[in-house]
Amino acid sequence: MIKDSRPVCMAEVIGLVGDSDKAEEIKKFIRGFNVLDFDKAVELMDEIRALNLMKLKEDYIVKIADFVPTSAAELNKVIIEVSLDQDEVNKILEVTKKYK
Repeated sequence: MIKDSRPVCMAEVIGLVGDSDKAEEIKKFIRGFNVLDFDKAVELMDEIRALNLMKLKEDYIVKIADFVPTSAAELNKVIIEVSLDQDEVNKILEVTKKYK
């Protein structure tokens, strides 16, 4: 039974999968995406949340932490369903560029 559902970033998945042989395969696969370490991912997500952009749901914030876009084109690929104005895009990119 699923009690709760919440989006988690790839860095958090690495910590959640455990230490089995299968878990090591999963970790290796995820690390192939050049994922931020957990603390940096949490920092980035906190900074994005602090922008108080109403259009950004938690799902999008997690995607931003997973892919760390550094251009408007990359950001638009990450959050396709949301139309951000240029000021919002600039604020997000200002944060993400610190983590690339």
